[in-house]
Amino acid sequence: MALAHAIMTALIDSDLSGLELARDFESSLGSFWNASHQQIYQELHKLADKGWLNKREVSQSGKPNKIIYGMTKSGRDALAAWVFDTTKTRPAKDDLMIKLYNLSEDNASHLAAEIADRRQEMMRLLYLYEKIRLRHYNDPPALPTRHKGVYLA
Repeated sequence: MALAHAIMTALIDSDLSGLELARDFESSLGSFWNASHQQIYQELHKLADKGWLNKREVSQSGKPNKIIYGMTKSGRDALAAWVFDTTKTRPAKDDLMIKLYNLSEDNASHLAAEIADRRQEMMRLLYLYEKIRLRHYNDPPALPTRHKGVYLA
């Protein structure tokens, strides 16, 4: 998946500034697609140049003007077509798994601590996802179709 598709997905429901998009990205799509603010802004410009996003300038009192981005029909069409592309499986890369292949008496306690840290991080994420599920997706069958997709993600 290209960052472009993740950005367009974030803009499906509402027009956003680059900063709003970056913040929204961190709290939702960022769980499985990482991008820096700089990468997001660069991609926004490319998408606007392709005609997939429109942009409008909004005046702000005492601040620089804000650029708001929104999807165009051609952007929505491109995103809709992309959904039908074959999804490629991403190869897993995990340093800890490679380290475990090198388990020895010398490093066993260190690796046990790393496993405990990993478990704690996974439990933290599970707790976070459960909070999100309860807050936003408490009744999955009643959700609109697109929101069911977000729930499944």
